[in-house]
Amino acid sequence: MDAQLHTTGGRPVLRFERSLPHPPEKVWRAVTDPAEMAHWFPAAVRTELRVGAAMRFDFGEGDDGSYADGEILELDPPRVYAFRWTDEHFRLELVPQDPGCLLVFTVTMSGTGTVGDLPSVARNAPGWDACLDGLTARLDERAAPELTPEWFLARAEHYIDRFGLAEGALDRTADGYRVRFERDLVQPVTEVWDVLHGDAPAPGAPPPRCTHGYLEPGAVTATAPPHTLEYTWLHDGAPAGTVRFEMREQEPIGCRLVLTQTVPAHLGDLCATALAAWQTHLEVLFATLHGAQMCWPEGRTEHLATRYADSLRNATPAAPAARPR
Repeated sequence: MDAQLHTTGGRPVLRFERSLPHPPEKVWRAVTDPAEMAHWFPAAVRTELRVGAAMRFDFGEGDDGSYADGEILELDPPRVYAFRWTDEHFRLELVPQDPGCLLVFTVTMSGTGTVGDLPSVARNAPGWDACLDGLTARLDERAAPELTPEWFLARAEHYIDRFGLAEGALDRTADGYRVRFERDLVQPVTEVWDVLHGDAPAPGAPPPRCTHGYLEPGAVTATAPPHTLEYTWLHDGAPAGTVRFEMREQEPIGCRLVLTQTVPAHLGDLCATALAAWQTHLEVLFATLHGAQMCWPEGRTEHLATRYADSLRNATPAAPAARPR
């Protein structure tokens, strides 16, 4: 049931398998006939079934002439159907088994932009899970399962944890280090900004939800609502570095959040805790954005800090730290 993830030429590749108690001929029709695909595929498909045929994908947003294009790359009934959708490649393979057949569904993402880069796997993997659930329901002649926020949260958290998408990186800079996280969020920028700014801060101070208990926040140095917030952090009461939240709209939906913290070289021993605390912070934020009531999990940061410290000890000084699983 779970997706597998690997990369090819810098492009993320998601691979799904579903054992289906239906003959290959029935499944073949469901995955190639545009009228049948309408019951599970996320876009309406227009094409003729021959290699090299043009494909048109649209979301029924009107007759303004805008749509995404593609092409049928491979057609071997009832075994293999492969096609291109803009910069992504899809391959559906049916392997006979008793009973029914095994569907192997592979999505080779573009590797670029917020549609097909690695962070977007957090959204794409649950999305294709939902599509395949719809396909299975269609084949079984039953109603498709309801897609609730709770379902998406559980599947997204599962894949984020499994593929290490929640983890931060540590880069060397001219005068120290930079902790960096990048998270794919399905909520719009304004909603994320409002959640982060839910508690009124003291004058000149960052909002409490943009801080955590493992650093001493200083004064706000830059703000451009709803996209940017930066503030200093203190060590022994003196400015030590900056924390910066950057949020931008992304395609096709939602927000891309990039969080960084600079750490001076002489405080490098704080990097593991900084990585652990911000990972915990963003895990709580992710759950909150999906309606879950989640407090700061006891012991989570300490557990992560130990793992990050182990990774940092094994990393070469000039390279980003290896990411813990």
